[in-house]
Amino acid sequence: MKLPATLFIFTIFFNASANAQETPLIAEGAELQLISDGFEFTEGPAADANGNVYFTDQPNNRIHKWSVETNEVSVFMEEAGRANGLYFDAEENLYAAADKHSELWKISPKQEVSVLLDNFRGLRFNGPNDLWIAPDGGIFFTDPFYKRPYWNHSEKPIKEQRVYYLTPNRKGLFIAAEGLVKPNGIIGTPDGKHLFVADIEDNKTWKYEIGKDGKLENKTLFTAMGSDGMTLDAKGNLYLTGNGVTVFNSLGEQVLHIPVDKEWTANVTFGGKDGKTLFITAMDSVFGLEMNVSGK
Repeated sequence: MKLPATLFIFTIFFNASANAQETPLIAEGAELQLISDGFEFTEGPAADANGNVYFTDQPNNRIHKWSVETNEVSVFMEEAGRANGLYFDAEENLYAAADKHSELWKISPKQEVSVLLDNFRGLRFNGPNDLWIAPDGGIFFTDPFYKRPYWNHSEKPIKEQRVYYLTPNRKGLFIAAEGLVKPNGIIGTPDGKHLFVADIEDNKTWKYEIGKDGKLENKTLFTAMGSDGMTLDAKGNLYLTGNGVTVFNSLGEQVLHIPVDKEWTANVTFGGKDGKTLFITAMDSVFGLEMNVSGK
């Protein structure tokens, strides 16, 4: 099954600081392009080593793939565990926050599924939502509670909504961060030294130092804005979602806002042949925008 690329083009208007105007993040003349639509709710975009972008349609329980070669979208996996956030490891395994049964999945290139986690100390997770894999292979993931219509329970299995850390050898699972209202988006720096966590209900994004064995230290407020999903570019700018896409430099200063003509933007990532296309999942659609900067 393939969904044709949609040819509609939307003009983009943006607000930028003086610094962003000197070195524009958006490619000259670039416009926000609707890549495909007709979904129910898109989420979790993640690019593989070739620049192909995978994303979820959680209500329809599918993972889709946008092809860098054909510019077409096809179904990669049915019965995808109601996957939300996605992330690739160095061996091209696709990891998914699969909240149908509140699990963390590993999907091989042959679509073989391994359930890595489904509980913490005997209690079912609230609903793994988004994840990031550190350079050493350790996995940080958020576990907020969003009541799903396909669950039989209506109360949080775990009172605290936290960030967890799964060790590289997959034998240790620890609480990485707590004291958050509802952690959602998460991303780390390529050097593995810092982690950003968006507390969507507290309207804050926090920055942590990643210490030995994945321990999070020196929690600092990065910006007084929450986010659903998020990503980083190669210059260290952080991209937050919700109302369009809002970009902050490494000092936490807003440098750009990208309007998206949808009620909600859920997540972002960089992909494409040169890694300079910003992919935005927004409600029933996926958009692309050519940038002057590549992803992390």
